[in-house]
Amino acid sequence: MDAQGRGRADDVDPADQWVLNPNTGEYELRLTPSAPQSAVPGPRGSAPSPGRPGAPRGRTPTPVAPGRDVPPPRRRGTPPEEPLPGRRGRRPVKKKSSAKKALLWTGGTMAFVLVAGATTGWFYLKHLEGNVGTTDVGDAAASNFSKDEAFDILIIGTDKRTGEGNDGYGDVGSVGHADTNILLHVSKDRTNATALSIPRDLIVDIPDCETKQEDGTTRVVTGQEGVRFNRSLGEGGRDPGCTMRTVEAATGIKPQHFVMADFNAVKTLTTAVDGVEVCVEKAINDKKSKLVLPAGTSKVEGERALAFVRTRHAFSNDSDLDRIKAQQQFLGSLMRKMTSGDTLTNPAKLLKLAEAATNALTVDKAIGNVGTLKDIALELKKVPTKNITFMTIPVKDNPAEPRPVTVVVDESKAPQIVDAINNDVSFTEVKAQQKKEKAEVAARLKGTKSAASDVRVRIFNGGAAGGSAQRQLSYLQTEAGVTKSENAGNADAALARTTLEYAPDQADQARRLADIMGLSGSALKPGKSVTNSQGLPAMTLTLGKDFKGAGVKLSSSAAVAPQGASTADKAQCAS
Repeated sequence: MDAQGRGRADDVDPADQWVLNPNTGEYELRLTPSAPQSAVPGPRGSAPSPGRPGAPRGRTPTPVAPGRDVPPPRRRGTPPEEPLPGRRGRRPVKKKSSAKKALLWTGGTMAFVLVAGATTGWFYLKHLEGNVGTTDVGDAAASNFSKDEAFDILIIGTDKRTGEGNDGYGDVGSVGHADTNILLHVSKDRTNATALSIPRDLIVDIPDCETKQEDGTTRVVTGQEGVRFNRSLGEGGRDPGCTMRTVEAATGIKPQHFVMADFNAVKTLTTAVDGVEVCVEKAINDKKSKLVLPAGTSKVEGERALAFVRTRHAFSNDSDLDRIKAQQQFLGSLMRKMTSGDTLTNPAKLLKLAEAATNALTVDKAIGNVGTLKDIALELKKVPTKNITFMTIPVKDNPAEPRPVTVVVDESKAPQIVDAINNDVSFTEVKAQQKKEKAEVAARLKGTKSAASDVRVRIFNGGAAGGSAQRQLSYLQTEAGVTKSENAGNADAALARTTLEYAPDQADQARRLADIMGLSGSALKPGKSVTNSQGLPAMTLTLGKDFKGAGVKLSSSAAVAPQGASTADKAQCAS
């Protein structure tokens, strides 16, 4: 029950009665003497209830902290007392809706998540206003949200024209395309998260998708081959579920939920936090986006914030890829501002944020309620900002165009990134842990190496293409001189990465095979030897999903972040 429902005076601001508990990080209702009570009259001739002066009958008196004086109740018609030193005076406020009162219950514990507008990234969201729109996308989205599993949310920014002052943005009459797209993956253990940008100009195949109509019927929108990703939303009645299906077809990562917003969210949300800082290496004067910024750091909000995340021509090659980098830099700055103490400990500012975010949001039905969105926000809050990585799916110029303006997925690099995300691999690790692991890994590769002819190894297929174990065996025996090798068939379980397990006295053999195959020190796993078909001790080589073919050297890293990847805890300058 809210403060006014507890018998508080109508002219007391409920926000003044919520105090941050430093032990829990949550706001708690404190009926302190700083907000004097009005007597609540009972039946004529009845005695007042015991306990707190003026308390309604049957209510438990609010305890008063030891050493605090309780001001006497004020009679009706008498002037109010002066506020205590250091306290704000009471001020009349209009009665708040139940949704806004509910916001005060949980204000300090939540972050907000949202990708807003046609051109921004990822925000922390709190939805308690009840005005978030929902779209039924059928089985394109999961039926519920699990707090115990990894999750993937597709965040869509559309170029739909809505909101005051947005007449000059987006296509005339457009229902909104998938202009900005970020696939947010949060690991099962909440130690890391990856925000993977998908360019709007990426050439993809859009699959057939079933959409829900307003009358409750369904209609299948026919897919298209070789078109830009942004056409997965809006055209032909495609809904966000069509965009979700396109992401899965193009990347192999299946989003469970979506969050969608338009241009207006960028303006209202940045205004709600009193602006965010951005940095550019060179001064900008872009006539198309109307963005004017000096070199260095500036604060942007409202229209200027929207101009920053929309501009392309201000950066090196006028491409959407450069704009994505600026959006990621903007998003990191916004996240730092929203999770700062100045924001999270300010109930009034949190209320503004909630209103700004929810007025621009549409989500799938499974997460379109207060409790679920609160759960998502709390799970996101567990991830350290230093372990939140922003990156773009690896792409290359479209070879089908004489003068490329679109891009295609780079099949030589993207699968490694996708596999890492699907297997919960973190692109950012604690530096101290990295340093220790790096030293251990380097030590495994140092030392003497056996002759290739002395290497004994059994080869398992643990996730590579069919027949890979036999083809690698042939390569090792005929071209690499590892004649004491044999095919051991399929492994018991699939692995994301190729591994080589060896006993301590086989370290020389392990280093030789690592040298031949391009195995990194992290792929070498000290353990036990096995017995081969001749009854002799041998190592175990398990080919994982990263195995690209016989004789092809493997990458030296489990998951190499693409060039330009950044983390949420560090400020960067757009160039």
